[in-house]
Amino acid sequence: MRAISGDHDGSPTRIRVLLVDDQAVVRAGLATILSAHDDLDVAGEAGDGIEAVAAVRRLDPDVVLMDVRMPRMDGIEATAALSASGARARVCMLTTYGLDEFVYDAMRAGACGFLLKTDPPARLVEGIRLVAAGEPVLSPATMSQLLTRFASGSRPQGDGEAVLSPLTGRERDVYRLAAEGLSNREIADALVLGEGTVKSHLAHVLAKLGLRDRIQIVIHARDHGLA
Repeated sequence: MRAISGDHDGSPTRIRVLLVDDQAVVRAGLATILSAHDDLDVAGEAGDGIEAVAAVRRLDPDVVLMDVRMPRMDGIEATAALSASGARARVCMLTTYGLDEFVYDAMRAGACGFLLKTDPPARLVEGIRLVAAGEPVLSPATMSQLLTRFASGSRPQGDGEAVLSPLTGRERDVYRLAAEGLSNREIADALVLGEGTVKSHLAHVLAKLGLRDRIQIVIHARDHGLA
């Protein structure tokens, strides 16, 4: 996970956020919410995906709060472009619904989290902090619906267990539970491990399988018939 470095003078860590939405009034509202918190800075704004990609290159924010539906280039295309460019910014999608036809595509494109435009400000702020810290933000309800959708589809033709050969037995256990959407605490309880140990195993799983975060574990499990 990529840490957000603090200021050299010991002042609180600040998270630089790029706001991307085609509606100026939405960006203004988000900026007002973020400005009330000492650890959050609005690095800049963009009105569509093309502007967002250019702004990330110019401003190097920590988090991009990205709308899905926008003119010229939508949020999913912009997220894919940022992932392909190797940008360090983590993208959190700002959606109208908890789960729609765009969520899975956004996950594949490289989004690290999903927040609702109807979420209360506290949820929005906490979500940004979690994404900045390298934690995926996906509500239990959204994860449940996503897994249900996966289960209802046809089973993909993958290489199944063979792709898990780099993992130890315990790492496979952690992989499977993470793919089911369990949190670190829930995995720790299920396997009777310390939460720190689970985090360590999870880091090894991600490194060995070449995955970025827990959301990609869900996709990986689905793609290889392990979900």
